[in-house]
Amino acid sequence: MSLTNQHPFTRRDLLRGAATGMIALAVGSSLKRAQRSFKAPNIVFILADDLGYADVACYGRPDLSTPNIDHIAASGVRFLHAYANSAVCTATRAALITGRYQYRLRVGLEEPLAGNPDVGLPPEQPTLPSMLRKVGYSSTLIGKWHLGVLPKFGPLQSGYDHFYGFRGGALDYFSHTGGRHEDDLWDDDVPIHQIGYLTDLLGSRAVEVIRSYAKSKQAFMVSLHFNAPHWPWEGPSGEPESRRLAQPESGGISDFDGGSQKTYQQMIEAMDRQIGRVLQVLDAEGLRENTIVIFTSDNGGERFADTWPFTGKKTELLEGGLRVPSVISWPAHIPADKTTDQVSISMDWVATLLAAAGAQADPAHPLDGVNLLPVLTKDATPTPRKLFWRYKANAQRAVRDGDYKFLKILDNTFLFNVVEDPLERANLKERQKEIYRRLIREWYDWNATMLPEIKESYTVGFDGKQLADHVGAKPPDQMPDIPAPPEDQ
Repeated sequence: MSLTNQHPFTRRDLLRGAATGMIALAVGSSLKRAQRSFKAPNIVFILADDLGYADVACYGRPDLSTPNIDHIAASGVRFLHAYANSAVCTATRAALITGRYQYRLRVGLEEPLAGNPDVGLPPEQPTLPSMLRKVGYSSTLIGKWHLGVLPKFGPLQSGYDHFYGFRGGALDYFSHTGGRHEDDLWDDDVPIHQIGYLTDLLGSRAVEVIRSYAKSKQAFMVSLHFNAPHWPWEGPSGEPESRRLAQPESGGISDFDGGSQKTYQQMIEAMDRQIGRVLQVLDAEGLRENTIVIFTSDNGGERFADTWPFTGKKTELLEGGLRVPSVISWPAHIPADKTTDQVSISMDWVATLLAAAGAQADPAHPLDGVNLLPVLTKDATPTPRKLFWRYKANAQRAVRDGDYKFLKILDNTFLFNVVEDPLERANLKERQKEIYRRLIREWYDWNATMLPEIKESYTVGFDGKQLADHVGAKPPDQMPDIPAPPEDQ
């Protein structure tokens, strides 16, 4: 049953019914029954870090065992056209928590945020946890934040009631230190030291938090944002690699001289085991039926990822840098074992979860994302979408409209049919000139409503010295790209 079926009377019905006392009484009685029958769903939002589109078994990777992620998909809906808001983490996370294009905020210009203590998610910005709080939810973030550091910014300053995790962009899985070898493990706003493999610690805390919420009977949202499978390349038995990376002569936790497919596989499977523990505690506490469980990634895959059938990776607006696995399960309302061709993007989850919880967005900050519930609960026809991106490194721009995608990298421009040509090989810009020109104009119109690129924001991209398949690629010069008027294209 869909959420809308639980509230069968519209405002127009109420006004019409007010004409007679008997109808008004009947409507009022029905509304009271509907309100009593509505029970706010719990929410468990699981986010992987740098996971490729095909890096779970249910998306086609045969050498990986991910039974628990696969179970979420089998008990709900698997998206075949899910996009991240950006090709790197900070920018996507800004959109994921606000429901708006990240380029509306200064922090959303960071690709990713790297060492600037004066930039972060403004505490006054409405967020998913702050908007859910208004309808009685409690929320906990477990894992990665990467939207600004204390004292100005943090999860507790942006709507979460509790926080256990790390504030930076990456963490060593054993020493729990960041890129500058600083300790970065926190319980709320208190730094802590714990022994253990980070993925396991995050899973254990999630289980504890869900049990606590179950006892309190309070509606909750748990955001479980894993570091896995982000570098450093350390599986559960990877403590020797952690010690190596701690040495001054090592390249640090970005780990360009480490890793393997085997280690990467171990990292994903360790994450899947912790997801299994979360699903088990939901079952044990009798919460699974009315809990929304979502699993996705913050952007496309990195060095060892499988992004098939796409090309490109993290930091790139090719499909491999943007397309992500995305599954949702809500047994009480969403049918099992379905797929959808609905085009979606990270910021859609805010509108979707607010609708499921009976909450409202802040009218002063209208959402850019859309509510996906009609497609998920009513088997509605997919809604056409028009999505926009930009990425400062290599002056990248992109639009997805229907089956077509406009793409710009440096001074090279393309038009692809990404449904028929997911590898983005056949450049159709001369054969489909009207579509090509229209998408360019629409990108410029959209971009004019966003904050401009600035020199001060950081951007990252892979170069030829780091990755052998990026022959000739140079490090980003950090300069903004000033768009030319559409008529010059």
